[in-house]
Amino acid sequence: MWTDLLSQLIEADNACLLAINGWHAPWADTFMYAFSGKLIWIPFYASLLYVIGRNLRWQVAVGCAVAIALTIVLADQVGASVIRPEVARLRPSNLDNPLSELVHLVNGYRGGRYGFPSCHAANTFGLAFFIFYLFRQRLLSAFVFGWALVTCYSRAYLGVHYPGDLLAGALLGFVGASLCYWLFYKLCKYKRPERPRHLWVPVAVGGATVVGMLVVAFV
Repeated sequence: MWTDLLSQLIEADNACLLAINGWHAPWADTFMYAFSGKLIWIPFYASLLYVIGRNLRWQVAVGCAVAIALTIVLADQVGASVIRPEVARLRPSNLDNPLSELVHLVNGYRGGRYGFPSCHAANTFGLAFFIFYLFRQRLLSAFVFGWALVTCYSRAYLGVHYPGDLLAGALLGFVGASLCYWLFYKLCKYKRPERPRHLWVPVAVGGATVVGMLVVAFV
């Protein structure tokens, strides 16, 4: 029974991956490859640190920054160093995976050997959940979760992660963020500001980054 269920889940995962990866266009290749990058989001990360500094006392802000860093490190290392070697699930783009013959590559990018769980998903959803817990503000929360979702989609689009990898990574990010936020809340005695200021800044910076990528993709 369990073997049949696992086999069905794997087949569904393969089909979903090929459906996402199978739709592609030159502009989307450029956009998704850029969106999946890390350095391009540095201004967005800096803007998040800015609003944390503007809304919290400096001691609490430092504790918050440490908690966010711990969230990302915990999610990333548990995924990459603990779970991946044990599960050893090949990426769909890996040449040792028979499915790789059906995968559309962008710029020859294949990623590493194993992909379960996705560290991109763990990191982005870990950050998204932490920011959600921190401010509970609709616009900022919607943006960071949308950013995390598109990041995950870009990883499947590029053929380097199965949707199951991404779902597991998002769950890992949720657990890491929940644990680290709870520690931050308890140790720093955090009280959410009643009227947080400048929360539009990360939305504006992140939105401008997305627009810039789209412009480049279509030019």
